[in-house]
Amino acid sequence: MNAQTQHPHTRQAFYRRDRRSVRLARKFAWQTLTDWAAAERGEDVLLCVSELATNALLHGVPAGRGFLLRLVLHAEGALRVEVHDSGPGEVGCPDPVPDADAEHGRGLLLVAALADKWGVGERNPGKIVWCEFLVK
Repeated sequence: MNAQTQHPHTRQAFYRRDRRSVRLARKFAWQTLTDWAAAERGEDVLLCVSELATNALLHGVPAGRGFLLRLVLHAEGALRVEVHDSGPGEVGCPDPVPDADAEHGRGLLLVAALADKWGVGERNPGKIVWCEFLVK
């Protein structure tokens, strides 16, 4: 007997280098989670989408470019959020942790705290910053 392979659900959208893109990415992510009936951790997912999209805009999207948001729901219940950008640079949590009154520098700390896993992958040019959530 052959085991059936279940393919993941995938949706993606491309956004311009524009501050409004973060709001649009959140809206797209929420609609996708709702359509997939996978909104149990929706608030965590949306916060991470916001942080990754904002980081891409601030640090990873050169002028005239944009970023790609990809959401993948695997059959076993893992939701993967990916933000693809074309900019250079390394991604990591700040060390040391920003002071309590600092206005920047906590985005990836939030992603690391909320997601079950997160990381960075290569692409040419740029990088893919991703996080995963168990949703089922």
